[in-house]
Amino acid sequence: MQLFFLPDLTLNNKTADFNKDESKHIFKVLRKEIGDDINITNGKNIFFKGTISSISKNNCQVSIKEIIKKNPLPYSLHIGISLLKSSERFEWFLEKASEIGISEITPLICDRTEKKYINENRFKKILVSSMKQSLKTHLPKLNSVTSLKDFIKTKTNEDLFIAHCNDSAKSLLIKSIKPKSSYLILIGPEGDFTDKEVELCSSKKFKNVSLGDTRLRAETAGIVACHTFSIANL
Repeated sequence: MQLFFLPDLTLNNKTADFNKDESKHIFKVLRKEIGDDINITNGKNIFFKGTISSISKNNCQVSIKEIIKKNPLPYSLHIGISLLKSSERFEWFLEKASEIGISEITPLICDRTEKKYINENRFKKILVSSMKQSLKTHLPKLNSVTSLKDFIKTKTNEDLFIAHCNDSAKSLLIKSIKPKSSYLILIGPEGDFTDKEVELCSSKKFKNVSLGDTRLRAETAGIVACHTFSIANL
């Protein structure tokens, strides 16, 4: 099954119109014809089933036949993760986190972060592609890059965690999770958080957690954290 993405589609829509680029892909590459079925999501946990009513290389219109509201994640997960030296590794994290299930992602600049910017449009396209590939109907929210110090000042109702390898008392993440709750976990850069950053986050009520005995790359730590929350909520 193929899944298409139209973010502006609502429950009130009777038809769906694809832009020129997407229409050309549907018409020229996929070779869809009038009468063929099309599956669409708006990224907000809604699944639309439709049938192509008209198609050309410039326009594809779909008549909506059925609308299905999908259940959201049984929990909310926000990961604040440092930007990485390699954009490819950060993109890998975005792709896999979206496949596993995540609500929100904030790229962070920490003391040891070397990269200070992102290609936000590219990152959003990766999240959309991953959502479609895994046939999900929820598009994770990607926030703008912010410093760790500014980020932790934000008020939140989430359970707060910071995962690190520093020599301080930590609990295993899997044993710290309450199912069906809202979580925010911080993942540091290559070289990990500094002791000062850990102390600062602890002063803001972040709980120190461990992802296990193995020392992980930053992007792997993000995926392990994401998967741990998913498993804990089965």
